[in-house]
Amino acid sequence: MVDDYARLARGSRLAIPLIYGIDAVHGHNNVRGAVIFPHNVGLGCTRDPELVERIARATAEEVSATGIDWTFAPVVAAARDDRWGRTYEAYGETAELAETLGAAAIRGLQGPHLGQAHPSVLACAKHFVADGGTQFGRDRGNSLLDAQTMLDLHLRQYQAAIDAGVGSIMVSYSSVNGTKMHARHDLLTDVLKTQMGFRGFLVSDYGAVEQLVGDFATQVQTAVNAGVDMIMAPKSYQDFVATLVSLVPDRVPLSRMDDAVGRILTTKCELGLFRPERHRPPLSAVGSDGHRILAREAVARTLVLLKNDDRVLPLDPNTPKILVAGKNADDLGAQCGGWTIQWQGGLGPITTGTTIRRGVEMAVARGSRVVYSRDAEDSQGADVAIVVVGEAPYAEYEGDRRDLALDAQDVQVVDRARAGGAKVVLVIVSGRPLILGDVADKADAIVAAWLPGSEGEGVADVLFGRVKPTGKLSRTWPASMEQVPINVGDANYHPLYAYGAGLTYP
Repeated sequence: MVDDYARLARGSRLAIPLIYGIDAVHGHNNVRGAVIFPHNVGLGCTRDPELVERIARATAEEVSATGIDWTFAPVVAAARDDRWGRTYEAYGETAELAETLGAAAIRGLQGPHLGQAHPSVLACAKHFVADGGTQFGRDRGNSLLDAQTMLDLHLRQYQAAIDAGVGSIMVSYSSVNGTKMHARHDLLTDVLKTQMGFRGFLVSDYGAVEQLVGDFATQVQTAVNAGVDMIMAPKSYQDFVATLVSLVPDRVPLSRMDDAVGRILTTKCELGLFRPERHRPPLSAVGSDGHRILAREAVARTLVLLKNDDRVLPLDPNTPKILVAGKNADDLGAQCGGWTIQWQGGLGPITTGTTIRRGVEMAVARGSRVVYSRDAEDSQGADVAIVVVGEAPYAEYEGDRRDLALDAQDVQVVDRARAGGAKVVLVIVSGRPLILGDVADKADAIVAAWLPGSEGEGVADVLFGRVKPTGKLSRTWPASMEQVPINVGDANYHPLYAYGAGLTYP
């Protein structure tokens, strides 16, 4: 498909090459069979820019192998409210994590300099700016910020992205102090382009221009004059082209058009799109064994051990009977989360990979018996119960939640597992911390597995001690909804588990 688009572009009057972008935000996640890496909230727990860069390099190889040159990643938000449906796309709640890991992802995708690595895929830092600081964690909401908070929490990571050479930045749907970001000339042009020295191009979010005030012509005028260089107009692109042409030069200066077009063409040149032939990895790079090995390593590194009473973990592979239970134990789609094959993700075997249940079955010794019972109805006689609970997939505003309490059915599964007399190892598959209530006391061990992606063996590696847990919370884990939002540095800070918490094995 992309090759056909490129061929048509080369045959046009000016033969300007087309650039095609995709949301490859945790691997080449729109392609069946591609390796799905852990979402960023888990990678934040590794505190390891070298690992993040390797993952981004692998992603670039899979993206480029399918003919694509641009990914809308990484998210460099400081996600300040767990109710936000995009919490898992951010590396954590602090600007420091977004700075170090976001820059590493950009280097992995693009290479040291755009177009000089093989392959080099254009990165896109997003969403400028303060998308993670909206009131009540509402996606596309409003952030109320003073200048110092803006700088300390939401701007500094974009300077790190610029310093890493990021070639594109996406503008946020959200507002700052009541004004939509796509209308903020002061932030897009005066701050980002002029003061911070961003030389790439700004792209709008999907259909975001049409959320501005006024008729369509006014919306286009406002966004372009504010500094947006490229417009995503998926349902109105023909009207957009005609409208913008009609606005130049009376309402949109020719100098603004020259700046936008110059930025886009320069980036295309740097990326190498004007070269007759470009090196691309073979299609065999998609879903390759090497990338799966890397993803399995990453999964193990993202896990955070929050509780381990009586050293229940690591489990003995020779344990006579192990119960595996919970709705997320044998569900590949659930452990991959949103932005996987479809925008919202999906449940079940949506792509190629290994579920946590299967990972456990492969980890035990011959003679050890693994029993799977989704609802823990068959808990009698088990020595250990691995109960995998958490969230179903979601993306963007569809994932905004007022109440982050663990589902009642998840609590029931824990209770049934305990009633059978087993030691309970609670594994939480989720895009954010969940309110555990008394389940935190009922479980003997608690592991935050976040959204690990397609390689569930990485979870088993930690549970059975092949890899020691090293993850440290990238987000504060609240004890109750009354504490939300809660972030490290708050004056009244008494979470269930603090930012940076994480146990390991002796």
